[in-house]
Amino acid sequence: MAASLMPQKKNPDALELLRGKSGAVIGRLNGLMITLKGLPRSYNKDLQEDKTALFYVVDTMVDCIQIAAGVLATLTPNAAKMRGFLVTEMLATDLAEYLVRRGVPFRETHHVAGAAVRLAEDANKPLSDLTLAELQSLHPEFEPDVMDIWNYEASVERKNVPGGTSESAVLNHVRDVKAWIAK
Repeated sequence: MAASLMPQKKNPDALELLRGKSGAVIGRLNGLMITLKGLPRSYNKDLQEDKTALFYVVDTMVDCIQIAAGVLATLTPNAAKMRGFLVTEMLATDLAEYLVRRGVPFRETHHVAGAAVRLAEDANKPLSDLTLAELQSLHPEFEPDVMDIWNYEASVERKNVPGGTSESAVLNHVRDVKAWIAK
């Protein structure tokens, strides 16, 4: 039976179409780059091909922005349901970053975090259920405060850099984008 015949099923059609359009836009970019490769510095007839890609991308992006605005305007996130999908394995990088903050090189912490994930998987338990002793068996720099990294909100707030996920980083980015749009 076709999904459109099942009224109880909710498909993110608009988002799926946006995802598809992103591939088409990236494809046009690749085509444009191939057209431009190897051109000398002056005008060449090859450049006639850049207009079709440019017009397509501009028209497509205008449509995509309007569709995305409509999606966002009608979106009602279900925070409780979203929280239900969180798993501590998402915080494996935080485990590596914890060691980096303690002076351990990332190339080493990356392997330690991977070993922690494997240890949890082998024990058939969530990453956050590893004991301090188990973590210390992987690296001596783990201290009792490592258990604080299993907090999702704190993880988000730790990424307080431009482009990061912390509330202040996001608000700064929104402010910058609004200022850019206003120009």
